[in-house]
Amino acid sequence: MNPVRIVLRRELASYFATPIAYVVLVIFLFFMNLFALSFGQLFERGQADLKPFFAFLPWLYLFLIPAISMRLWAEERRSGSIELLLTQPLSLWQAVVAKFLAAWIFVGIALALTFPMWITINVLGDPDNGVILAAYLGSFFIAGGFLGVGSFTSAITKNQLIAFLVALLICFLLLVAGHPFVTEWFTHWAPRWLIDGVTSLSFLAHFENILKGVLDLRDILYYALVTIFFLLASTVVLERRKSS
Repeated sequence: MNPVRIVLRRELASYFATPIAYVVLVIFLFFMNLFALSFGQLFERGQADLKPFFAFLPWLYLFLIPAISMRLWAEERRSGSIELLLTQPLSLWQAVVAKFLAAWIFVGIALALTFPMWITINVLGDPDNGVILAAYLGSFFIAGGFLGVGSFTSAITKNQLIAFLVALLICFLLLVAGHPFVTEWFTHWAPRWLIDGVTSLSFLAHFENILKGVLDLRDILYYALVTIFFLLASTVVLERRKSS
């Protein structure tokens, strides 16, 4: 795992080598607090929990994660530095995992910086911290799934804007898959098993279970499988680009 660790450290350091990472963190924290306090009325509700905070988080991820992941491979391919990266003593799969983990850790840092909100809720009331911790873990799993999608879309194009837009579209579809306006479209012609299958693809449906404080293995496994699927797809695409 040494090659993975080396690439991971290099990639993570690259995020903070420019002011862009700090700008992204500030924007994320600003909008997260704006949504939770203004639109979610976190304090006006009079309840000691962070439900409004986590309710808006997946939708903020919808724009934040593609913005972070669009440079994972698109920039490497555009600049030609991918050839230099692959001359290192590591496999393509290891490179994909290392770059993914670096981006995931960066998002984890952004998520961890919201801890003052958790402290504030504990000062003002007596929340169920187990439920809040589960919600944080669920948020981290969603970030991993979205980053897997972003890695894939970044691998299929050299254009970062295209990678951003395609990732945004796929992530949006994964979020709303279980929404009534989606399932109703299937109701008139699709069998029940297909409707249930589409509903089960919803990131929000699995996240709602976690928000209740229930860390069901099926929900965790779902996020893990989505992440691994798109990372494997990224590897296949990059392997074909390399051999072509």
